[in-house]
Amino acid sequence: MNTKINLITLALLSSCSFGVLAQGYGLANAKTDSVKFDAWKCKRCVVETGTTGSISAGIAYNSEDDIYSANAFNSSNEVTGKVDADIRYRGEKGYQANVNAHNLGMDNGRMDIDVGKQGVYNINVNYRTFAHYESNSALSPYQQIGSDYLTLPDNWVTAGSSPDMTMLNSSLNPLELSLNRDRYGMGVEYQTESLLTTYVNFQREDKTGTKTTSGSIYNQSMMLAEPVDYTTDILNAGIKLKGDNWFTSLNYTGSVFKNDNSQLGFDSAFNPTFGAQTSGYMSLDPDNEAHTVSLLGQYNLAKTNLSGRLLIGQMTQDQSLTSIGYGYDLPAESIDAKVDITGMTLKATTRLNREWRVSGSYDYNDRDNKTQIEQWTQISINDVTGEAEYNTPYDLTTQRAKLSADYRISQGIKLDAGYDFERDERSYQDRETTDENNLWARVRVNSFDKWNMWFKGSFSQRDGSEYQASETSSTEQNALLRRYYLADRDRSQIEARFSHTPLTDLTVDFGARYSLDDYTDTEIGLTESTDTYYDVNVHYAVNADVSLNAFYNHQTIESEQSGSSSFSVANWQADIEDTIDYIGAGISYRNLMDSRLKLGLDYTYSDSDSTTQVSQGVTGDYGDYFAKVHNLNLYGEYQATDNMSVRVDYQMENYLDNDASNDISADTIWNVVSFGNVDHDYTAHMVMLSMTYRL
Repeated sequence: MNTKINLITLALLSSCSFGVLAQGYGLANAKTDSVKFDAWKCKRCVVETGTTGSISAGIAYNSEDDIYSANAFNSSNEVTGKVDADIRYRGEKGYQANVNAHNLGMDNGRMDIDVGKQGVYNINVNYRTFAHYESNSALSPYQQIGSDYLTLPDNWVTAGSSPDMTMLNSSLNPLELSLNRDRYGMGVEYQTESLLTTYVNFQREDKTGTKTTSGSIYNQSMMLAEPVDYTTDILNAGIKLKGDNWFTSLNYTGSVFKNDNSQLGFDSAFNPTFGAQTSGYMSLDPDNEAHTVSLLGQYNLAKTNLSGRLLIGQMTQDQSLTSIGYGYDLPAESIDAKVDITGMTLKATTRLNREWRVSGSYDYNDRDNKTQIEQWTQISINDVTGEAEYNTPYDLTTQRAKLSADYRISQGIKLDAGYDFERDERSYQDRETTDENNLWARVRVNSFDKWNMWFKGSFSQRDGSEYQASETSSTEQNALLRRYYLADRDRSQIEARFSHTPLTDLTVDFGARYSLDDYTDTEIGLTESTDTYYDVNVHYAVNADVSLNAFYNHQTIESEQSGSSSFSVANWQADIEDTIDYIGAGISYRNLMDSRLKLGLDYTYSDSDSTTQVSQGVTGDYGDYFAKVHNLNLYGEYQATDNMSVRVDYQMENYLDNDASNDISADTIWNVVSFGNVDHDYTAHMVMLSMTYRL
């Protein structure tokens, strides 16, 4: 007898028990020869085609002269414009295109364009801009800023100290310290009807601007503007294979970095002293390359997931060395640096039953520095001048192992715990091997009505091989000094987070963390550090139109350090306290004026403060730093028509900082020509008008 299948029959068969299927009544045994599958069409499953989305354009005015405000307002120009877009196209045969843009035209903007056919191929073109502004009030007597040689005025008069430079103050001119990055990219991904997918992505980044550096001759230094003109090309390519329960891919990543300036030269502002030098030169970031090949894989069983990665790579650098002003023969024209990289990762997760799950992982990373060791003749300000020294090829091997398990105690209560191990092996260091063992446990509770919470505690201990200073690692250091990242350390930490919803429209989140680092065997160096953190967040929907939110974050880091001015046991102490407070609130009111107007206000305030007190018989402040920032954003958006809206934003930033190292004049330090006072104190305003059109 022939059996015809309809949709109801399929639904019944799909819900049959295993016992029925075992008797030969499964779908695999159904006779479907006479079924007209072409007639099975979902009349309601209509794929929307055409173009949808929105596009907006805006123009803004910025009132502030301090360029540091551009980091908050996203523009260093007095008048700037932007374009935002979210446009989607869908064709009838799977062809599609997306255009996404955000703040395009401003200092930190982006755009992505994707074109392709769903499940077959995709072509991506992207563009990014990034900018960071440090100061436009730095003062310098140097000319040709941005070039690879900085000159002093023709009428410059050298002196033995900066206060005695008669032409210094009259020669000071403001300069801008900022960095801009433009990143362009293009990628193609192609997927075959079988298991194979291939991809190629190329990216170029141009980084330009100036940054702070210093040039020194003997014991005299000059603050300089280092030119930045970098180009970085990155290529990613790979092949992916995917089955029902497995995945693998072979990937290549290559990076090529080029610096258009190999060295920076400068006139000396001081009287000739050491070697009668009237100018100096320094090497800048060298050209270099990095290439890696990796193999990834994943396999899924019924209750177990296995994954792994193998990686090999090499970094090279063969930039010619700068030898101007160096009176000795070089052992090589370039350092010919070469570092081999090897990595491996293995992970496994399995569910033993409904209550238990176990996870484990192992990571291995090796950095093998194969740079040739050469003998170099030293030039310094003390008695080592003329003595031989050798470049040090540092190696690093890191192994990490993790084992964890989670257990569901009951409905709403879950316990997970684990053990983490890390071993670092370093060459030419005060300590060749460090081992860190960490035990942790966490309990999650969501069984209480309107409450979610978790608690976590951990304890870790770091020790290792014998700690000994060597000629290579610390020829001029106190033998009792312990570097904080190598020293023995006990770390205790507790964390907790609570989420409470007392009302349907009110949510309160609270979290806290405390950690104590005890450097048990350190006499000179960092001896103790504590980190205290807590935050609270509140969100309240007053009604369907009005919502409120507020938050507060606090962190205090206290550190204790011991030192020695006699190159022996500790005879002075330093107490450092870093405090950060961050608070904010906002309100949003929608559906005003017949549901056409939306108003909003956001305010944040941050206060960071760092104090250092040094005690050596008497106690005194070593110099404090603080930064206080108020930010305000008031906005209104009006729906003028069904497709067009208009928005006005007003932003304000009040910024004040003080750093003792920046609050100086160009000649405050006798053997330094500085940039002067580069602290910030301003109130900046920006107004932006934007229009959005919905397609």
